[in-house]
Amino acid sequence: MTWQHTNIQAAAAYLRERIAAGAVDARTKAVYEGLLEVLDPTRRAARVQRENAEAAKAAVAVQAERDRRNERDRRGHSDRRLVSLGPPQGVERRRGTERRGGRDRRSGRS
Repeated sequence: MTWQHTNIQAAAAYLRERIAAGAVDARTKAVYEGLLEVLDPTRRAARVQRENAEAAKAAVAVQAERDRRNERDRRGHSDRRLVSLGPPQGVERRRGTERRGGRDRRSGRS
């Protein structure tokens, strides 16, 4: 055991005592966990893997919500543009020859 390893163990033990005494702030706990990860690298690998799995699970949930939202927004077979309703009801106001005005609307000329 090297002197670095011994010092890290002593610091972790001190922080463990502080946490047991009631110092449960986030910083103390984070430093304690960090020291344990230095002593045991597989602990860090497991934490990173767990965090990545949680992030992936959250991303899948967000994607599923987007898919559900898109399904509601899509129009089905009852889309009004796809259904032929026939001509409009009532009497046509203009006859075939009167459908276009005699003058050019763009320039104001006849």
